[in-house]
Amino acid sequence: MTSETTASKTDPQVKKLDRAVIRFAGDSGDGMQLTGNQFTSATAAVGNDLATMPDFPAEIRAPAGTLPGVSGFQIQFASESVFTPGDRPDVLVAMNPAALMANIGDLSPGGTVIVNADSFKETDLKKAGCTTNPLEDGTLDGYRRFDVELTRLTRAALKEVGLPTRAVDRCKNFFALGMTYYLYRRPLDVTLSWIEKKFAGKDDLIEANQLALKAGVAFCEATEVFDQVYEVPAAKLDPGTYRNISGNQALALGFLAASQKSGLRLFQGSYPITPATDLLHELSVFKHLGVTTFQAEDEIAAIGAAIGAAFAGSLALTSTSGPGVALKAEFLTLAVMVELPLVLVDIQRAGPSTGMPTKTEQGDLLQVLFGRFGEAPCIVLSARSPADCFDAAFEACRLSLRSMTPVILLSDGFIANGTEPWRLPEVGDLPEIPCEVRKSATDFEPYSRNPETLARPWALPGTPGLEHRLGGLEKSAGSGNVSYDPLNHERMVRLRADKVQRVADDIPAAEVEQGNDDGGVLVLGWGSTYGAITSAVRRARVEGLRVSHLHLRYLNPLPANLGDLLQRYDKVMIPENNLGQLALLIQGRFLKKVESVTKVQGLPFMASEILTRIRELAEAK
Repeated sequence: MTSETTASKTDPQVKKLDRAVIRFAGDSGDGMQLTGNQFTSATAAVGNDLATMPDFPAEIRAPAGTLPGVSGFQIQFASESVFTPGDRPDVLVAMNPAALMANIGDLSPGGTVIVNADSFKETDLKKAGCTTNPLEDGTLDGYRRFDVELTRLTRAALKEVGLPTRAVDRCKNFFALGMTYYLYRRPLDVTLSWIEKKFAGKDDLIEANQLALKAGVAFCEATEVFDQVYEVPAAKLDPGTYRNISGNQALALGFLAASQKSGLRLFQGSYPITPATDLLHELSVFKHLGVTTFQAEDEIAAIGAAIGAAFAGSLALTSTSGPGVALKAEFLTLAVMVELPLVLVDIQRAGPSTGMPTKTEQGDLLQVLFGRFGEAPCIVLSARSPADCFDAAFEACRLSLRSMTPVILLSDGFIANGTEPWRLPEVGDLPEIPCEVRKSATDFEPYSRNPETLARPWALPGTPGLEHRLGGLEKSAGSGNVSYDPLNHERMVRLRADKVQRVADDIPAAEVEQGNDDGGVLVLGWGSTYGAITSAVRRARVEGLRVSHLHLRYLNPLPANLGDLLQRYDKVMIPENNLGQLALLIQGRFLKKVESVTKVQGLPFMASEILTRIRELAEAK
């Protein structure tokens, strides 16, 4: 829905929009992530709600100008609630032929294309695998097309700065950014200030990048290249202080908050792996708040160090992606056996093996539930969005300390790298995290049980009278001595499983987030499908379809009322970025037929894909 108003005679027509989607695409060296992040910051300053999706090449050094080397950044911003980065961009900024060809198929019909005309020479076309020039062969027919000599114009604007040509050419992304600021009436001050801070002490780079940004705006004003520009009014957000945040940033702050609320020092032992590495980077700056980060030599050493930190009384964390979870499995069962609090963050990516390490997927659910030898159950949670990662991390720590057992927290590359506005919580509103460390040696048994949670005492090394055995051999109930007794083994296996299952008594009941209490189609989701499902269900309900949405945070144990709730609906549909792992679990547990909707392309669901399937199911009824 749009409405149009006209400014003064010298200004282009201004069209007001409820929402817009823009995608920047080019080589990794073209600064597309930086460009997208700056557009995001300017948009947040305007007060729009937003969601972003960075898209990185899977190869670290893919050849420049080739399809595998294309880097992209998409943002949807609106005057109303935003749940996804958008299905299809309204505007595509393509810095070279490869970027154009890799993304043009996603552009909305009649959408706008801004291309760097200087990069469509014969050598550029050859690198991109083009047999003809897409600017001349009809590829862009049906789109609003703007061929701009970004390289030449940037050089002209910066000719007095005195930088080498190569350095000047690196500023062309800011020229393109200036054009999009003009097109969507974004302010320049946020980016101008960022440039000053980013290049502090390098006056020539500050001048060059600021000039390029302003030159992009001036070019649009002087040439009247756009006969129409767009205005997206500010969104009506709940009162509070907001910041734009990525999933990994929110995880770091959630763990930090849990550390403060529990009164425990936070220890992270991790080995770098995409897309989890940023969590290590984020937490490493909080040494002054008692955070210790340890970059281990491998995944096994990382979790081993974290278990040692938990034994010594720290809030222990280790982070990785799917391949690292497999390597950590043996040590994770040790944490289950010795019953120590530990949070393992799995930021999922497309596999198997190295797979597509910069692309997203939800393929690790069955691994984190069952991918360990023996009976070694863990609590499993999942974050649903970048901002939700704060609450999910906080809750993972609370449950791990409550039950004295490992918790696995699932995120994925889409959530980890994507951003959205996050309202800062009031510190006083965050719940306290009770943490009992045994001090008295009177009647001490290392494997005695809390009658409510079945947690064993947390007895720290060096406390007189609290010496006890550690290790992977089976423990005797109570004393913790090594035991090979068959009945004791069964008792301990069942106790550890029951301890995890009792968490269902301490978590919220499953609730339908939008829709009906019964009947029709229930769309059940987990993790990063939240935004696409929410948008699709909203659209379906506007169309009059009887459809509801339930999203799971707690995946083990599942909410106690979930089975009864599922039986109320005629059909249950589960969209997943895997081949149907939650669908398998739900059908096996509750004997409820499920319509499994799957996607394994390294890309998140579009709301339109889910909406199409909802319509089919509703019509089938």
